[in-house]
Amino acid sequence: MDDRTGLFTIGQLARRTALPVRTIRFWSDLGIVPPTCRSAGGYRLYDVAAVARLDLVRTLRELGLDLETVRRILRVQGTVAEIAGAHADALDAEIRVLQLRRAVLRSVARRGSTTEEMRLMHRLARMSAQERQRVIDDFVDQTFAGLDPDTPGAHIARMMRQMPAELPDDPSAEQVDAWMELAELVADESFRQRVRQMAVAGAEPGEQPQHYDHGPILEHAGGALAAGVAPESAEGGAVLHRIIGADTPAGERLRLADELEMFTDRRVERYWQLIGAVNGLPPFPPSVAAFEWFIAALRAHR
Repeated sequence: MDDRTGLFTIGQLARRTALPVRTIRFWSDLGIVPPTCRSAGGYRLYDVAAVARLDLVRTLRELGLDLETVRRILRVQGTVAEIAGAHADALDAEIRVLQLRRAVLRSVARRGSTTEEMRLMHRLARMSAQERQRVIDDFVDQTFAGLDPDTPGAHIARMMRQMPAELPDDPSAEQVDAWMELAELVADESFRQRVRQMAVAGAEPGEQPQHYDHGPILEHAGGALAAGVAPESAEGGAVLHRIIGADTPAGERLRLADELEMFTDRRVERYWQLIGAVNGLPPFPPSVAAFEWFIAALRAHR
């Protein structure tokens, strides 16, 4: 740096920024970091703002931005203070990317992941938050396409859309695992068809499903399941009659079993568990197994 002018030659600038001279010259030729002026001998000279611009360009390039995008960003940044602010924002983004990649690598190391899993996890590490949310939005859009938003079954779509799959900036390995499992689940065509089946069933005109108190089912059927009571056993029948009246007709029992079976699915429950895990919410106790026990008991004791 020339103490009189406060300007750097391109060689001095390279030593100051640890960038190759050819890289600085290339960016300068593109107008991304133009010289402040030229010496009497025609050599390029750069001021201190060029140092800040070069640091910002390097950070933006490391984040994967193409040179045209970098040019547009720098076009609106003028003073050293403005460039420093933009650089700080870029570093924040870089830190978030590195934190996510660190979590992904920890998950790979812990799981002993297969090549395919590593490919998917690498893709996750490179996705933006908007791209990750788009995975869920695309699933909802395709699964519920054509359904009237005012029908009863449409609430499933609204719930799935309103609960985002939002990984924090520094996710735990468990959150990374949950997001990976969630991405695989929503890509499964059979899962999409099952969710749509539930939504369509809830949207069909005619007699609406009768609402039953889930509390007794979870309490009594869940307790019987935990105790190892078979739903078809005599003891299972006694538990069943703590939930519904012993005089409930066979037709009503079968209708109720069919209705509950339509809306009981372990993978759908897993979807909500994974969404909660990704968002750092406390886990909720599973309930599908208790409903499966209750359905089996309804069919066995007619």
